[in-house]
Amino acid sequence: MKKIIIPFFCAIVLMSSANVNAQTATAAPTSAVKSQLSPKQVIDKYIDALGGKAKLESVKTTITENTMSVQGMEISMNTKKMGNKFKSVQSVMGQEVVQMFDGDKGYINQMGTKSDFPASAIPELKKARTVDALGYDAANFKEVTVEKIDGKDYNVLSSDKGKFYFDTATGLLYKSNSGMGDAIIKSYLTVDGIKFPGDIEAEGNGQKVAIKTTKVTINSGVTDIDFK
Repeated sequence: MKKIIIPFFCAIVLMSSANVNAQTATAAPTSAVKSQLSPKQVIDKYIDALGGKAKLESVKTTITENTMSVQGMEISMNTKKMGNKFKSVQSVMGQEVVQMFDGDKGYINQMGTKSDFPASAIPELKKARTVDALGYDAANFKEVTVEKIDGKDYNVLSSDKGKFYFDTATGLLYKSNSGMGDAIIKSYLTVDGIKFPGDIEAEGNGQKVAIKTTKVTINSGVTDIDFK
């Protein structure tokens, strides 16, 4: 079977600081103008829009169930997270692909072929949080610019990791862009008063992927044993 799996920390994160990127059908942004807002203000508004810092910090574990549509195939994915640890099991055509990070090291096991995550990815993975939004650090961004996409204004944070577009009206993350590809969050779903990305369109490594989150379970069903 042709390798089609986009790494979990690239595909789902679209909400995090390690995102996919590439060009989608969305119109190109217009010229950027400098905003009067600070990076901290944009990040704080984002966290508030998701449910508030206290609520997000109360989330110690999550189980996320997704379906991914790629190359005409439907892939089911179950991902457990606890802090910077995660385990993702993807099922397609009777085969399983397992991706796991135990907080220090990780691997991908696809059809019996196991390979370690590249050393260059480990430092960022170690910084991860159960709720990715809490990992945004205003110190990583020098300023805020405003760009239009399809007539809407977005506050944009840029760093050497990529560009992150936040809806000026809602405060929510809409798009992330890095050297690996593009990810657009088309909708959010709310679980226990907290918003999680619902429908995502991504493109990277020459693959277009549609990701739909069907269920998120908070603070239940995950222990350290899951990452052994």
